[in-house]
Amino acid sequence: MNTRNKQLGFSPLAKRPELTALGVAALLLGAGCANQIAQAQNAGQTKTAKVAAAKVAFPQKNNDSPTPKVTKTPAQWKAKMDAQTFNVTREEGTEPPYRNRYWDLHETGTFQCAACGLNLFTSETKFESGTGWPSFYAPIAKNRTADKTDSSLGVTRTEVECARCESHLGHVFDDGPKPTGLRYCMNSAALVFVSGKK
Repeated sequence: MNTRNKQLGFSPLAKRPELTALGVAALLLGAGCANQIAQAQNAGQTKTAKVAAAKVAFPQKNNDSPTPKVTKTPAQWKAKMDAQTFNVTREEGTEPPYRNRYWDLHETGTFQCAACGLNLFTSETKFESGTGWPSFYAPIAKNRTADKTDSSLGVTRTEVECARCESHLGHVFDDGPKPTGLRYCMNSAALVFVSGKK
């Protein structure tokens, strides 16, 4: 458990050492983060995959305002994004746990929307959730993300989108640490990390 999590008093899987890979998969599905048990079963065996450096598809001049909205056609988005980023942000896909760019990143900086560059989260609110995806207890400001009801897996969850370009980012759950009690379970493919920025 890292120092930040000790300060927050949060590490759900660390409190459950009896969990096997299959148990972890069931826990993740129950939390609504995973859509494929096989991916979670490999959680303890696979480290972060080597991926190309992330870049914003359509950078904007002001990355601290959710307006004006950024709207593109599916073909325009696809032309500027790698396949995984397009699948996650435009088709509401989910990347594999523990095999993504930022789940184990501990640097200081800002996480931007991979589609439009809006500043969404900071490393100050990132914590180890034990899920294999980057997790945050709050966005930079409430107007940076938008919530949407998602019933795609037969259960009602709260999807999180970028407020400026409506890119799918992940989901938010009410099992996070203080001070908010929320866990923004995000896809690394939907984010670009900018080191040193707050």
